[in-house]
Amino acid sequence: MAAADYLPVTLRDAGAFLARELAPFPGRLNVMLRCVLTSAIVIVASMTLEVPSLALSLLVVFYVTQSNVVVTRLVGLMLIGGSTLAIGLSILLLKFTFDYPLLRIVVASLLFFGSVYLIRVLKIGAVFVIVAIVLIYVQSFVDQTDQADLLIRAVLWVWVAINYPIALTLVVNTLLLPVEPQLQLKAEIHRQLTALEARLTQLIDGGRNAEPITLTAVQQGALTLQKLLRFTTMRDARYREHQTLLLACIATVSRLYRGASELPDTLAGASAARLKILRELDANVRALDESVTSGEPYRYVDMATPEERKAVDTFPAAAALQRALHAFAELDPSGAAPGKPPASEPMVAPDAWSNPAYMRFSLKTLLAVLVCYVFYNAVDWQGIHTIMLTCVAVALPSLGASMQRALLRVAGAVIGSAVALFMVVFVIPHLDDIVGLLLMTLPVVALAAWISAGSERISYAGVQLILAFSLALLEQFAPTSNLTEIRDRIVGVLLGVGVATFVQMSFWREGEGDVLRQKLATMLRAIARQLRAPQAGVEIRDELPAEQRQLQAWATLADCEATLSRVALEPGWHEGEPAQLTLRAQTVLAQGREIMLAGNALKNTLAAQAGLASPQMDHAARAVQDQASAEINRYADDLAANPPVAHAPQRIGIAAQPLEPADVPLIAAAQDLSRQVAGLPDWRIEAPVTASSSQAVRT
Repeated sequence: MAAADYLPVTLRDAGAFLARELAPFPGRLNVMLRCVLTSAIVIVASMTLEVPSLALSLLVVFYVTQSNVVVTRLVGLMLIGGSTLAIGLSILLLKFTFDYPLLRIVVASLLFFGSVYLIRVLKIGAVFVIVAIVLIYVQSFVDQTDQADLLIRAVLWVWVAINYPIALTLVVNTLLLPVEPQLQLKAEIHRQLTALEARLTQLIDGGRNAEPITLTAVQQGALTLQKLLRFTTMRDARYREHQTLLLACIATVSRLYRGASELPDTLAGASAARLKILRELDANVRALDESVTSGEPYRYVDMATPEERKAVDTFPAAAALQRALHAFAELDPSGAAPGKPPASEPMVAPDAWSNPAYMRFSLKTLLAVLVCYVFYNAVDWQGIHTIMLTCVAVALPSLGASMQRALLRVAGAVIGSAVALFMVVFVIPHLDDIVGLLLMTLPVVALAAWISAGSERISYAGVQLILAFSLALLEQFAPTSNLTEIRDRIVGVLLGVGVATFVQMSFWREGEGDVLRQKLATMLRAIARQLRAPQAGVEIRDELPAEQRQLQAWATLADCEATLSRVALEPGWHEGEPAQLTLRAQTVLAQGREIMLAGNALKNTLAAQAGLASPQMDHAARAVQDQASAEINRYADDLAANPPVAHAPQRIGIAAQPLEPADVPLIAAAQDLSRQVAGLPDWRIEAPVTASSSQAVRT
């Protein structure tokens, strides 16, 4: 994978990046439609009933509208709890400190500090994000009026503006356009199995129309299945009772989808026996798809004769598919033990009271907010009060994550402000009713929702786009012509990003370089477990557990990619030691994929050539598996050291010579695995880092 794939925004690849991130994918249109529908209802209701803070209401709609009902309800309940707690604390704070400005600022700062601290140490820290934002937001109200009753009324309206859109969003997502995770899971399984059917049909008919399946697509498909399975078990108790069987099912589907990527493009001159085996696999893939859809147990469909079935021994990719299907068919649904829920994460971080990073993070965020508060009051520029909210919005644990969030916030605010400026100049003078307002607003809402429904690399920009647009145009109950509002909002965002970035870079910088190395080491250990040679005769029985372990390896690899994308955005990443870290980490991730691919190929070849290859070569190939596993574990331990001392592994020799024709595929597969393991980069300080070491390998 190329370096640009890890950078959310680069000038050189901006066009390709936007084309990739804005491309449609299953479920994105549904999320956009639900968001647009709810936003339209909220706009009409707020304008008709004159509910203030419409921009805040639209922001809540975007946050609560998620990919399925489970996540939507979870986020909605957290926002309700967080906003209620925040408003209650704000009213108590105003009640006892309204006449004492210094005391009010001190107590508000302490409450804000505690909220930011709890964001880092609690599993449900997202609740306290709302508390921190509202506590700061309310302080801007105090500076605008000296009448206590108006102030309390404004605070209570904030609660209404937050919670009634949540109720509407839950109704729309539950009754009008429901998206159940179990249906999403079945749809994703059907998509992956359909892709395998297309590849098998291509081989049987000799066509070239099937879309190739890359290793990156295999990884994304496996992660999607895991995520949807988790949501499904959260949604329905019946699925929790059978989650062992469901986990085996998604592991099998993931294995089949990966097997589809390993099939050749054509089978020129294939024998009739091979074609019969492919037709049998095609029939079984359809049977598995129907089994998942109907909920009936899957049974393997035999079509080929024993003589024809021997042809699969010389076709490792097809043999791997057949073994995966047999392993799942032999799993007795009635005898499968109820799945035990995975060990849940503790509610409080184990190092919550001993790790100084949490307190430092809270102090940095509080310092940035106070600097902004003093500045905008000193210059008496009330229109830029978003400067404080920006400091909270971009406050994330690592510097790279903060930079990524800051870039997205600025990009979204600039685009939203530009659209608002265009509307004020050219559109609003021609509006005279609510229909015109909706016709002007909903296309912008749709664009923002489409961006927000995308990947994490760009989704926050969509939220900021609609926030900047609505703050400029929808905060009044009449057409606006005031361009200063647009100017003030964008100035507040830019100043807030500048102050927050300066504070985070000046005090206790939190980089993720060491964290990234630890995660890479964890990923390599997971891959090493996959490479261990199984005992002879237990391959079929070990098929499902091995695939479940590979699902975990894919998840670990994806976590490393996300961390690397943040590390790449840390200031100074393009020169010196951070550049070497990024380059080497990219190489490790690329080689990790290739090692998994080569390990699977060797495993499939061993199974296909069992009984055909010479015992010496079979033993030698298994020894290569064990040596590769041991070498990767050694490399991971050295990589996790501080400073890292991992050096490039040596090529693993094969201690056997070919004796049979069936030995040749084993030698080729073992040599490929050895070559990929030896491609891991050298992490020692004195080791040079060349551009060639980070070249992308096949995906």
